[in-house]
Amino acid sequence: MTTLRLVLGDQLNAAHRWFRTPRADVLHVMMEVRSETDYVRHHAQKVLAIFAAMRAFATALQAAGHRVRYLRIGDADNRQSFAANLAQVAAECGATRFERMEADEWRVERLLDEAAQALGLPLEVVGSEHFLADRAELAQRFATKVPRMEFFYRDMRRRHRILLDADGGPVGAAWNFDAQNREKWPGDPPAPDWPWRGHDRSALWDEIVAAGVRTLGAPHADALRWPTSRREARAGLAHFIEHALPHFGRYQDAMSTRSTTLFHSGLSFALNLKLLHPREVIDAAVAAWQAGKVELASCEGFVRQILGWREFVRGVYWARMPGYATVNALDARRPLPAWYWSGDTRMACLRHAIAQSLDTAYAHHIQRLMVTGNFALLAGCDPEAVDAWYLGIYIDAFEWVEMPNTRGMSQFADGGVIASKPYAGAASYISKQSDYCKACAYDPRRRHGADGGKPACPLNSLYWDFLLRHEARFARNPRMAMPYKAWAKMAPAERAATLAQAARYLERLDAL
Repeated sequence: MTTLRLVLGDQLNAAHRWFRTPRADVLHVMMEVRSETDYVRHHAQKVLAIFAAMRAFATALQAAGHRVRYLRIGDADNRQSFAANLAQVAAECGATRFERMEADEWRVERLLDEAAQALGLPLEVVGSEHFLADRAELAQRFATKVPRMEFFYRDMRRRHRILLDADGGPVGAAWNFDAQNREKWPGDPPAPDWPWRGHDRSALWDEIVAAGVRTLGAPHADALRWPTSRREARAGLAHFIEHALPHFGRYQDAMSTRSTTLFHSGLSFALNLKLLHPREVIDAAVAAWQAGKVELASCEGFVRQILGWREFVRGVYWARMPGYATVNALDARRPLPAWYWSGDTRMACLRHAIAQSLDTAYAHHIQRLMVTGNFALLAGCDPEAVDAWYLGIYIDAFEWVEMPNTRGMSQFADGGVIASKPYAGAASYISKQSDYCKACAYDPRRRHGADGGKPACPLNSLYWDFLLRHEARFARNPRMAMPYKAWAKMAPAERAATLAQAARYLERLDAL
């Protein structure tokens, strides 16, 4: 009698109860399949790093005495789908029972339900033992009304007893310190180096290419600089706590051409593969604050991303799927400009953020929200296309976390389920938070026209055009009152010139 246990590429949790004691009657099956590489076009480093991490995990399981059946992307007997491979392996080993963990993505959960039904074996679905909030509880709680993230975050702080004083209130007498966390980086203190040294994954890349997998971005297969084992992930966490967290809070919204990551952790990939547990990451940050190595504002700002935002968007996803995948409240229909796949634009902020993403498979949250996401929002790009781009280009993008961030926070496609206002911004925001505008072909101070041959930044006219297109929806929003008042005070000729400039830019987005 053999129990077949499926382990997915984002379920590499060595602390899971499945892996505590090897059992001769259990066979763990892992697979690299085209159904997962091909549903969107992924970044080369994403495919490389996930496969490398899966292989390392399988090797570790075998070394610990577990039975493992591993199907590589190019194996002749790999049938390239969960259902077909599971049926094949079950027949090979004479499986009498099938067990799996909950999948993080709705799409995969449905595929695995269908695969289990086809197997016809007794089934057990267990939790992944990773998240800090129960999925079913969140789905039920968020089904009718999604709370504001701030209140959810406070509840999570109380529930898990994190950064609380003796009376159960927030340490420092405040729940968040956002006001202290919005400084532009002047270049000092210096941003720390990337924590992971490159591994040569050229042989694996050759397998991926030979299998016909189509990707985007630079593979850097000879020096892949992402963690692919728990040991490497833990080393990255330690590096972040010591070298970056002390300055993370102050500069978490900053952007610069001089640093890809500034003081961000880069840990989201390891977290989303479950090489790290969110509680150990939170505890490491809190311990650094308790030891006096990190200011409370930096510690709290980082904890909020892990304990608050990460768990919150998962709740939104599972409460609102599958309908959430089709929401388009602003009726945005334009395709993404072609330069989203090349970085070939004269707008310095977008050129840098996209080129960086193509080169590294990474951009931090403000680059995603207020540069690439902001432009797509202002231009009225179809959220389905935006979803596919974000899901493909970023190494840490899995649908449960990507989709609420894109459809909800970035594109306001959910009509306000997540955000109380659209995160739309003109060039002034980019100029305030970055050094991008200094070397740009466009003038960030102008709404229209040109001065000495330097044309107005497209973000400025597109911002006002966006507000006017959606005036009926947003004009009564208290958080939007100020820009609408500013528009009303503009001279009619200025308003007309601004909208005319936006129209010209919208007609030739690919040429910007």
